[in-house]
Amino acid sequence: MSVPTEGETIQIHSYKHNGKIHRVWQETMILKGTRNIVIGANERTLVTESDGRTWLTREPSICYFHAEHWFNIICMLREDGVYYYCNISSPFIYDNKSLKYIDYDLDVKVFPDMTYTILDEDEFEDHKKQMNYPDAIDAILHRNVEKLISWIKQRKGPFASDFIEVWTNRYLFQLRIRE
Repeated sequence: MSVPTEGETIQIHSYKHNGKIHRVWQETMILKGTRNIVIGANERTLVTESDGRTWLTREPSICYFHAEHWFNIICMLREDGVYYYCNISSPFIYDNKSLKYIDYDLDVKVFPDMTYTILDEDEFEDHKKQMNYPDAIDAILHRNVEKLISWIKQRKGPFASDFIEVWTNRYLFQLRIRE
C-alpha cells in the first residue's frame, strides 16, 4: 500500500456504506503519512457534497486518520479554542492520491473544554436499515464510539494537550516552504 508523503496535497473522499460518494475535500496538505496514520491540514478548502453543492471550510483544521480505528478526527482551530468533529467511520485507505473512508453517520462533537455530544443517532439508525449494515459492523461502530470517548476523557491522540501545537507548527512550516 502506498502512503502519502509529507508536503503532498491530496483529496479526502468520504463514502457511504452503499459505495456512493458522500463528500470530497479538494485539498489537504499531508503533515505525516504512514501505513497506519495520516495527519493532514487544510484551510478554506473546497468541499463538494454528493448532490453537487459546494462550500469552503471556515477555519484551519488538522485532520487525523488511522488505519486501525473506526473513526477520524477533525480538529478545527477557532478563535475561542479547538473544536473536534469526530466521524465514526471505516479505517482509511489511500488510493490514487486520495484518502478514502466510509462515513457511518454517527459523530461526536467535542468542545474546547472537552465536553462532548453524540450527533446523528437518528440518521445512523435510518441508514443502518436502508443500507443493511451487518450486525458485526454495528458492533464495531458502537465499540469505537466507546473507544473515542475514552480517548477524549484520557486526552489521548488528537485530544492530547500538545497535539494541536505540534501539528499546527508543522503545517505553518510546510506553508513557509511553499512560499
